[in-house]
Formats: sequence, structure tokens, C-alpha cells
Amino acid sequence: MSLAGKKIVLAVTGSIAAYKTPQLVRLLVKAGADVKVLTTRAAADFVSPLALATVSKHPTLSDVNDGATWNNHVELGLWADAMLIAPCSANSLSKLANGLCDNLVCAVYLSARCPVFVAPAMDEDMWIHPSTQNNLNKLRTYSNHIIPVGHGELASGLIGPGRMAEPEDILTFLSDYLSAPQPLKGLKALVTAGPTYERIDPVRFIGNFSTGKMGIAIAEELANKGADVTLVLGPSHEKTDHAHVHTVRIESAGELYEACTRVFAATDIAVLSAAVADYRPEEMATEKIKKADSKLSVTLAKTEDTLKALGKIKTAKQTLVGFALETTNELENGRKKLKDKNADMIVLNSLRDEGAGFGHDTNKITLLTKDGGAEALPLQSKKEAATAIVNHILKLRHV
Repeated sequence: MSLAGKKIVLAVTGSIAAYKTPQLVRLLVKAGADVKVLTTRAAADFVSPLALATVSKHPTLSDVNDGATWNNHVELGLWADAMLIAPCSANSLSKLANGLCDNLVCAVYLSARCPVFVAPAMDEDMWIHPSTQNNLNKLRTYSNHIIPVGHGELASGLIGPGRMAEPEDILTFLSDYLSAPQPLKGLKALVTAGPTYERIDPVRFIGNFSTGKMGIAIAEELANKGADVTLVLGPSHEKTDHAHVHTVRIESAGELYEACTRVFAATDIAVLSAAVADYRPEEMATEKIKKADSKLSVTLAKTEDTLKALGKIKTAKQTLVGFALETTNELENGRKKLKDKNADMIVLNSLRDEGAGFGHDTNKITLLTKDGGAEALPLQSKKEAATAIVNHILKLRHV
């Protein structure tokens, strides 16, 4: 496992799990990383700064100003390829989530322009408390990476979640992220995911059962390959905390169209996987429609066709991928969509396949390309399907 040449800032906060950090530093250094260690004052109660300095081969820093020198937090934030906060106590988690800056760790965090990885450590009751979970969700929205906690014996003697991940697992987490090949580095990608809701009145809508899982998996895989991704996500409980995926939340087909056309000119790769409603009510009632004995008729109008609109303005340097969910004449309809929308590839789903489509963690797809290709893939996880889709995009772009 190699982190050769990677510059890591390791921030240690006040948790009993800090006793594991000399071993963590040793593993990082052995993997080839250059490690600079920061500690909060509380961390020194649990681990010796001298021990950390010895294994890292750099002074351990704990204050912005130690009376003789100024430790430049901005410089540290710019120096690092990654910032790792391990262990991150509940107190420090709260400070980071809310932008407080009363120590060197917080100052470097707020200055960091690199990916930030957080390894929480606390007792079970603290971990499951809504305040802690809210703070974790805040950090995810800031594109920080949360390293999953372990389950086991805690300092209180309880058995449960909240243990800091083991040093070996943290090393693997970092290495997987930092050493992955990035053939799309420097490129911008656009992904749409989830359903759209077209309002009938303030409480009712026309929608579908899409969860957005497939599109999110594609967005994350594009980001893993180095792309800077904009994810246009419809109403969904799903989310991503990938550092290189910027999520734009929308509700309707019109909002999705506006979000996509706003950024498409600067986009290299666009994958439109959202399940967009084809029709919306021609007029939305301003008040809830009351139930009556007579039938209710709603006149529908076509929604914006974002894939077709982007296909019309697509340049030779851009790659455009659409999705098609068909129930009859799948290949014929998929190929027609490929041509009519001027797409480079269509990902074809069929509702006939058990375990595929909306709501599942698996999918079964066929990749249709302009050269007449039709690559049928077996039922697999949506993450595996996303990898196959992105690998095919790399082939289309001759990467």
C-alpha cells in the first residue's frame, strides 16, 4: 500500500483513541507519506507530543503562536495533499461543523484546500446523539470524508458504535482515495439523478419511484477517476459526501433543465440518468384541490427535454450519455433515442429484468453506442454498473 510522496497533515484531538496515533503515523510514514502532526491541547492528555514528533520526524505543533514562532495555518493548509483528523472528538466535530476557530487544528481545517478525512471517536451515546449526527451531516455537505467508526468495546465499558477506525483501516481508506488512477483529472462532468416532481397543487405531484442511487454511483465513479462533478439531484433521500461532487438540488423538470443548461458549455462529460417526468400539469392549483364526487381532470403539458436540448448544442469535444427505461422493443427504442437525442451512448434499462430499475441496489443494463455496439451486462450492483459505464465513457473519449 503506497502513499509515496503524499503530504499528510494529521490532526489529533482530545480522545482516548489518541493513544493509537503513533502507530497511525508510523504506518503512514512506512507507506511513503510525509506527515506533519497537529494536536489540540486536550490531545496531549492522551498521547505524548514527543512520541508523535519522533515517529513523524517533524515537530508536533499545537498552537498558532507558541511565544517564539508563528505556525502558519494557511501555509499548512496549502502544503497538504490531505488532512486527516484522527481521532476527532465530539467537541472538535462540533467546532469543525460550525466554523469555530479557537485552536490550530480548526485554523488549519478552515484553511485547507485539500481533501479532509475525519475519523470520529466517542462513546456510543455521544455518537448516536442527534447533535452529533447533525454535525456529521454538516461536514458531509462541506465535502469532507467521514471514515466509518468501528463497533466494539468503548472507554465507558459499553459495547457499541463510536470506536475510531483502526490505524490499518484508516491507512487503507486514505490510500484507496489518494492512489487511485485519475484519467479524468482536470475535466468537468455533469450528472443528473433521481426523480422530478411536477406539482398538481401545494401537496400533490406527478413523480416516479427513482431513488437516484444509479446516478449518484456514476457521479462518485467519475469523481474517483479525477473529474470535478456537478450532480443535479431530484427529490431523494440519497446523498453523496464525495469531495469532488458538488450537489445541486432540484425538484421539477424545468429546474433540472435550467441547472443543466447553465453549466453544460463548460462540461466535458454529461450523464443524464435522472428519471425526468415527461409531462407536468399545465396549471398548478394554488390551493389544495378538495375531494369531490365528480371526476378530476388534469391537463398535462410536455416538460423540457434536457437530453435533446444538450444534444443540439453538443460539441465534438463533449461526451453526452443518456438513459432509457423501456418496457417493450427495448433495443429498437433505445437506438431511436440514441439517434434522436444526438447522444454518444444510451444506457438501456428494462423493467422486465428482476432486480433492475427503481429502488434496487442492483441494475441490469445494456450500453448502446453510435457505432452499433450493444454491450449487455449481467445483473450487478449499481456501483459496479457505474464503473462499467464510466469505463465505457473512457473508451469513447480514447482515454
